[in-house]
Amino acid sequence: MPGQATTPTAPVRVDLGAVAYPTAQVDMTRWVAERQQELAPDRLFLLTHPPVITYSARTPAADLPDPASPIPLVEVDRGGHATYHGPGQLIGYLIVDVRALGPGDLVRRVENGLLAALDTLGFAAIRRETPPGAPSLVGIWTPDHRKLASIGMRIRRGVSSHGFALNIDPDLSAFTTFTACALPDTTMTSLAELAAEAGRATPTESAVRDAVAGALAEELAGR
Repeated sequence: MPGQATTPTAPVRVDLGAVAYPTAQVDMTRWVAERQQELAPDRLFLLTHPPVITYSARTPAADLPDPASPIPLVEVDRGGHATYHGPGQLIGYLIVDVRALGPGDLVRRVENGLLAALDTLGFAAIRRETPPGAPSLVGIWTPDHRKLASIGMRIRRGVSSHGFALNIDPDLSAFTTFTACALPDTTMTSLAELAAEAGRATPTESAVRDAVAGALAEELAGR
């Protein structure tokens, strides 16, 4: 029956290419409705977006880019603040029935899954606790506190939407045109930048997709 809790299972992986942000938001509304009505299983959609800066209703106007910015600006209904999406970044939209997960925070599970994926790819990364009253430090960070992945989600009628953005090799200069994640002193980084510092090759997007999908499947299935 709709709304009845079930045993957690790994989300079905759905690979997409580059999808315009407005198109993805329309699609996400449908994906959520399908899950709420039990017309579809839990799913993880992996994709990329053309350049866009998104922000939530809670984002201060001072954090947004100059109105003359060539990058489109879109308000969204997720948690978090302003962030950039663009080529070279892996986006994951997680549409799951959170009631089946049992105890534990979904965002923490996503953080743990991404950390496990990066570990398999050979990158050291951490999660950070947010001090009381401070801007959220949710996401994935390097040990020296550069931000590698952002997470912003929404849960409605027991089903999650939105998800994460992992920097593989995006144009990091786009993050300097606004205040990312309400953290003005934060430096964004990427797997390409970390790989160059270590004298190694940047993993392919295909390899990153496989690592992320596998790790999140294990984390969300409670394995």
